[in-house]
Amino acid sequence: MRAVVYDEVGGRPGIREVAVPECPPDGALVRVEATGVCRSDWHAWRGHDPVPLPMIPGHEFAGVVAEVGLKVVGFARGDRVTAPFVNGCGRCEWCRRGDAQVCPHQTQPGFTRAGSFAEYVVVTAADTNLVALPDAVSMDAAASLGCRFATAFRALTVSSRVRPGDEVAVFGCGGVGLSAVMIATALGASVTAVDLSDAALDRARELGATHRVRVTDDDAALERAIIESTGGGAHVSVDALGSARTAASAVRSLRRRGSHVQVGLMLGGDDTAPLPWGRVIAWELTVAGSHGMSARDYPEMLAMIADGRLDPAALVGSVTDLEGAADALVAMDASRPSIAGITIARP
Repeated sequence: MRAVVYDEVGGRPGIREVAVPECPPDGALVRVEATGVCRSDWHAWRGHDPVPLPMIPGHEFAGVVAEVGLKVVGFARGDRVTAPFVNGCGRCEWCRRGDAQVCPHQTQPGFTRAGSFAEYVVVTAADTNLVALPDAVSMDAAASLGCRFATAFRALTVSSRVRPGDEVAVFGCGGVGLSAVMIATALGASVTAVDLSDAALDRARELGATHRVRVTDDDAALERAIIESTGGGAHVSVDALGSARTAASAVRSLRRRGSHVQVGLMLGGDDTAPLPWGRVIAWELTVAGSHGMSARDYPEMLAMIADGRLDPAALVGSVTDLEGAADALVAMDASRPSIAGITIARP
């Protein structure tokens, strides 16, 4: 099969002919119809998230089952499917509860094994990790779900339980942040979008944000602006960027008994960044992490897509091929998280 491969950190990815991966007894081999190019792929390629080399990147995909292992009972050849970027083992206590996204034995295509910038990709523990796609959900839309959109959906529906009428502040309007804006709006919340870029804030408004706050060097002024726009502080704040500054400002922008969800990866020294714990305790704030979404939680999201309440296809900015996927990955060197839209590659 044809696949995008890189041999070294930061080395130019190229198109190669490689062996089609073997289908494991409990897994499925999926013919990739569409795959998203995600900032997380760039982090791995740049060595921020070390991966075994050589590596085929890609972890957001949709396709058709080409083969299933002998132990698989819930899926068959020809099924239209997608899968979360975290593949749980299917056996541990967390997988049995439906929380495969925190499985201690998880694998991840594009990070621990060959990914979806290829004509075929393997999904392990298929009965735990595969998700059947409704006919109303296109392959391109489904390929945009696996990381950014699904992570934002779980952050707002499970980690923080956003309700109609809530005030939600979203910090960072890249792929995850714009997904969060769309989802929070669909859930009936009023959204304040926070970003450095006027273009990103304009895009957030198009997707439903009712207020926009531009980031400045004055964190206190930024937080006052958010508290004003949310009528006394957000019920829920989401850091979709991932930095010590944004996380702390997001927590300080909450109202009493509010909830903060950390979605953006905290890299380097930021992984031990402090938070205003005195306020967390005194105001009874909740701080939660959100790491993807298990297959169990997909049906609610897919139902909202199928009936038109959510439109992830609106976040797709361009469609290309495997060569274009390699180019898009390299191009992330020179750009902040894209507001132009998600790049989808069709192998």
